[in-house]
Amino acid sequence: MATKHLEGRVAIVTGGAGGMGSQVARFFAQQGAKVVVADTGGDVEGRGVDASRVNAVVNDIKTKGGEAIGLVGDIASMEFGEKLVKTTLDTYGKLDALVCAHGILRERMIFNMTEDEWDEVVRAHLKGCFVPTKFASIYWRQTRQGGRIVYFTSDAGLQGGAGQPNYSAAHQGKVGLMRSTARALSRYGVTCNCIAPEASTRMTDRGLDAQERIARGEPAPSTQAMGTVRDPRNVAPMIAYLCSEEGGKISHRVFGLTGHLITLWREPHWEKTLFWPEPFVDIDRLFELFPLTIGSAPIEPPHAPYDMPTGGQAGQQAGQAQQPAQGRRG
Repeated sequence: MATKHLEGRVAIVTGGAGGMGSQVARFFAQQGAKVVVADTGGDVEGRGVDASRVNAVVNDIKTKGGEAIGLVGDIASMEFGEKLVKTTLDTYGKLDALVCAHGILRERMIFNMTEDEWDEVVRAHLKGCFVPTKFASIYWRQTRQGGRIVYFTSDAGLQGGAGQPNYSAAHQGKVGLMRSTARALSRYGVTCNCIAPEASTRMTDRGLDAQERIARGEPAPSTQAMGTVRDPRNVAPMIAYLCSEEGGKISHRVFGLTGHLITLWREPHWEKTLFWPEPFVDIDRLFELFPLTIGSAPIEPPHAPYDMPTGGQAGQQAGQAQQPAQGRRG
């Protein structure tokens, strides 16, 4: 019998009725975890409530011999967040992992974005991570038995998405929240990491390329993703690792999960330095020295993520590590 790497563990998965979130919930259950599926079941823009979508994931898990319950509500609500953690503890007696996979989209260029479009996306994504983390951390601080937290971030947050200023800001905010939480809760045995996944879901069906295909009468890409590198199921195994006992050695980091590729992101670091011995920067000297030092070569935007390797081009076999090429994330 295959090893169940999450046997006996209890996990909350927010956004658990969505594309990637539902696959994480199902995979955790397959690996032996008891799963609490939290979602509104609404559309990609966060509108509406559809309990049937949450129930469908829970019923699928149970049909296959797993254990799960579902809660329908707004994860950015303090009342619902507290209820979510309390219900988990009342039902299963403990909480081992929190995976925040929820999210919505309201795409707009910065000059066209409304205040509501900004506020709703930042609230859903960023406050939606803060709220369950707050109540989970209270429990972990009391028990001092450790815990695991994984936030979904995005290339849009790490690199910037031109038509997604709200989404990009919220996802970079998750990285800051992750790092703060990792430092604050390490003394209690709690780890916190981010994953930046790429997969085909309802959200990516809103992209320009996907919309052009749909306009031509082709199926939505998310409906054709099963068994390909764009299959949302590909993101689940590494998240399971981070939420396992073995994952307790990893915290404060960002992992890319793209098809059959797992990457560890390089953290921001100084590239060049201009040092002043005096306590105040001399503005005239700055204008004189900057072009000769930090600005001696063109200062370009950070490198964008490289194209997704496929098939034999992946350059990495199971069990083998690959060093990143110059300028690539690694």
